[in-house]
Amino acid sequence: MNATNNHYCMVGFYLKNTLSEQGYVSRGVCQVDENHFLETVNERTHIERKDGTIQYKDIENGWLSLDEDTVVSMNMWGFTPDYFEYSEKYFVDFLKTGINDLKSEYFIPTMVDHLIASKTSDVKVLETTSKWFGVTYAEDREVVVNRLKQMADDGQYPSPLW
Repeated sequence: MNATNNHYCMVGFYLKNTLSEQGYVSRGVCQVDENHFLETVNERTHIERKDGTIQYKDIENGWLSLDEDTVVSMNMWGFTPDYFEYSEKYFVDFLKTGINDLKSEYFIPTMVDHLIASKTSDVKVLETTSKWFGVTYAEDREVVVNRLKQMADDGQYPSPLW
């Protein structure tokens, strides 16, 4: 633990449990130390299964491999109020530099990585073996509906859910 007084947490999923069968996804790729603290998190905006392995496109559109057990962020964070003060300042800078780039995105992991690197904060990673599912592509909808129904049938969720 290298940080000062600000302690956050993050649920860390295994990459293999977060992919869509329909296409590429974006994930915060994490480096976690032996004490389960986040060392770095880098947003990768094009990750997919390709040629039997999980790969992502780098900034030059080259393909690099990732281990399927890599811990990734699905933006399930636990922050204290100070995070939002840091984030607001960073967002103002982000707008100044990215205002003309219609494809630019403000990534939470980028802010968190900055706070870790500056030793302003640390992040405890709570790893889970749970399988993520969601609607990234329209074709994901049926899978999600069926999965929610199965979870309700198994008693994991109430029925009706809503």
